[in-house]
Amino acid sequence: MKPMKKTTASQSAPARRSLGEGGFFNLRLLIGLFIVLAGVFLALAGLGTFSAVTANSAQAQQKPRIITNSTDPLVPNGFDCSKIYELGIDKQENLRAGLIMIACGETEGGSASPSGTFSQFIQKLLPPPLTFGTTDVDLISPQTDSGTNITQSETYATTNPDDPNQIVVAYNDSRGRLANPINISGASVSTDGGTTFTRLTKGNGQSPFDGTEGDPVVLYNRPTGTWFTVWLDTGCSAAGLGGYKSTNPSDPNSWTHFCVHNNNNIFAPDDRESGWADNNPSSLFFGRMYVSWNNFNVGGGALFVRYSTDNGLTWTNERQLSTTFFRDVQITGDLATGDVYVAAMNEGPNGGLAGPRSNKIYRSTDGGNTWTNTYTGPNFAPPGRVNCGANTYFVCMYPDSNLGFTGYWRHMGWGEPAALNGVVSLVYAQHGAGADPGDVFYIRSTDKGQTFGVPVKLNTDTTTRLQWQPNLSVSSAGTLFSVWYDERETTGCTLGNPAVPCYRMWARKSTDNGATWLADMAFSDALTPLPGQPDSGIQPNYAGDYDYGSALATNHLSSWVDGRGPIISGKSQQDPFFDQEAGGGGGIPCGDLVSFQVRCKSSGGVDKLQARLTLTDTSHSGEQVTITVDGNPNSVTINGNRAQLQINNAAPGAHTVKLTDPAGCFPRSMPTCP
Repeated sequence: MKPMKKTTASQSAPARRSLGEGGFFNLRLLIGLFIVLAGVFLALAGLGTFSAVTANSAQAQQKPRIITNSTDPLVPNGFDCSKIYELGIDKQENLRAGLIMIACGETEGGSASPSGTFSQFIQKLLPPPLTFGTTDVDLISPQTDSGTNITQSETYATTNPDDPNQIVVAYNDSRGRLANPINISGASVSTDGGTTFTRLTKGNGQSPFDGTEGDPVVLYNRPTGTWFTVWLDTGCSAAGLGGYKSTNPSDPNSWTHFCVHNNNNIFAPDDRESGWADNNPSSLFFGRMYVSWNNFNVGGGALFVRYSTDNGLTWTNERQLSTTFFRDVQITGDLATGDVYVAAMNEGPNGGLAGPRSNKIYRSTDGGNTWTNTYTGPNFAPPGRVNCGANTYFVCMYPDSNLGFTGYWRHMGWGEPAALNGVVSLVYAQHGAGADPGDVFYIRSTDKGQTFGVPVKLNTDTTTRLQWQPNLSVSSAGTLFSVWYDERETTGCTLGNPAVPCYRMWARKSTDNGATWLADMAFSDALTPLPGQPDSGIQPNYAGDYDYGSALATNHLSSWVDGRGPIISGKSQQDPFFDQEAGGGGGIPCGDLVSFQVRCKSSGGVDKLQARLTLTDTSHSGEQVTITVDGNPNSVTINGNRAQLQINNAAPGAHTVKLTDPAGCFPRSMPTCP
């Protein structure tokens, strides 16, 4: 499980009104906004002076210490803290590892973060960009949280292919951290296609997933109509993988327990699992379900896959993919062929900012029986701003924010793979150019994961603000949709302060299985503050290690951690949010198009390239289309029944101009500017 666990998309989108449409600015509010942003900028500038110790140095300085006064059932008395690095506990993401790190003084637990006295209206003063998606939904409903065990993040969203109104999103949830049995896992269910969600809660006030320690996986088994959740599970020999299944996910009392893999070594447990279900009736492996994970009891974290051929009744076929530690990023399958892929990451010998990263792809073409490491990518620099304090293996996105020696939001560059018709896609994060701490990149293979093309940077901003932790989904219609965390609209972040906007979810969409991409746009509805992590039993740098997106032919589903939930004790806190993007390749039928005209004219000595799309009526007003000029996509909003693009100072010579939505209705135009 992750830090938490450690104790320690049609192209159409609704039009969004710009800031100026509602009236004039209030002068006092504007002055206040400048004061707040200036203060935040100065504060964060000071934070940049923090430094981190190397992993080797931390190991060398560690003094032997035996835990003798633990009252937590997950932290064993008699444990020798000098064994942390030898056992690889510093690399593990699960809750027990986090608790041990806290008990041994290698990191702190979460704590309340400072908040300002300004209200959340500040972020509402900032103009929203054009967006993907619909209306964001807070998954913690009903909202009854209070106190400090209120951390929810790290999400996995799946829908029922036979009933798209039924959606399950699972996440880590610390409300049951002190329960007996322990319960750090939760889920919310929608029966109306994602408009509303209900948080699963039994009569004892906990989720149905007793004995679990997070790291969510949600699978739908189509042959039996059964939902499966998979977690780190204390009921599977104390440190294995298991979960709960149900044919009625809305009923919290209908979920029953099962095990995927047993592991009795609590110091070398199973960790960072992922899953995929083959729900294509035409596949040779229809109904088969797969789970991948790191087993720290073998090779210091070897990569394994286990699958079920009997609709989850047994999980007896285990395959070892590596002999040493490569992080299990995510497992996925080709929606058309049934081939299965595991994306893994070599995090370098010591992790940290200094250690290089490289992506790895493993493939099975026979239903998980045999596996081949088809691809090992080049090294790249990891994203992030600072090593996570004394636990220097992980990299943090934010420097210390009144948290002592520990940074915040650990992330190593992990992303998500997707596959369709032999095309394998992968998104991940790496350090940007110069002072840019992180960008999101996409690579594409057309030969089933053997070779990949040149990486494409999906975020097109020109700032040095951070983009990180992307996910990716592919629909059976051939659309790809990637979502990530993005700071480009802000100048600074303050942990837990609801008055300071920090990031928004941004996204980019492809309508041709990754060959080309539309313009990147915002996905979530508003900017969010940087949510705090007040749970003392969860590592302070935890904000969720991944978000898993999925899709049908109709919609791309995505969820994330947000700070716009209820303010508790004056602080913003981690809440999981959900939204979705239409999965079709285009929202405008060719029959609605009157013309697509391109011309170049000279006015006042300036050459202007002009493109105009004309429709039969105004029914598509507010939607976006993409007009690509010389390979550069431009997102244009339809105003009434027209969308117009003008590029001033057009270069002389021929230009290739293409209407991407809908593709194929009109040929390419090649006007020549004088």
